[in-house]
Amino acid sequence: MSDFREVQPKDFQISPFHAIGSDWMLITAEKEGRVNTMTASWGGLGVIWGRNAAYVFVRDSRYTKEFMDASDTFSLTFFDREKYADMLAYMGKVSGRDEDKIARWNLSVEHLDGTPYFGEAKIVITCRKMCRQPIEPHNFLDPTVDGRFYPTKDYHDMYIGEITHILVK
Repeated sequence: MSDFREVQPKDFQISPFHAIGSDWMLITAEKEGRVNTMTASWGGLGVIWGRNAAYVFVRDSRYTKEFMDASDTFSLTFFDREKYADMLAYMGKVSGRDEDKIARWNLSVEHLDGTPYFGEAKIVITCRKMCRQPIEPHNFLDPTVDGRFYPTKDYHDMYIGEITHILVK
């Protein structure tokens, strides 16, 4: 954490539309001493239930989901997109079931209050899970969503986490 400084949510200046939707992030969690991560471009930051929060989406088929379900916490890490574009693309395509993709990219796993994150990131947000909600097709109000984003019916779970720390370089 030596290269990072902690900022308060009220002082955190980021466009989640750009950081998440364009630059992407890694969602990371730990299970039984093992860390897994995946690239994500869906999610957001805001306030719910009187708490600063992040929300992310993980499909049932993703290996990272096992880690998210087993842990009370998770992290979101944001990288310099130009420098880490290949790594971010790889983390979204290759499963941690098949290889140690964190080691393959020589990412350094660090922990803050037991939550894993990557030392190479430029921004780290750690979260304590508050809610997991399955996305179910009968809840879609826009009928085009199901066919467009779920042609194989591999639905996401939405996780809402209370932001516990924000670290920036």
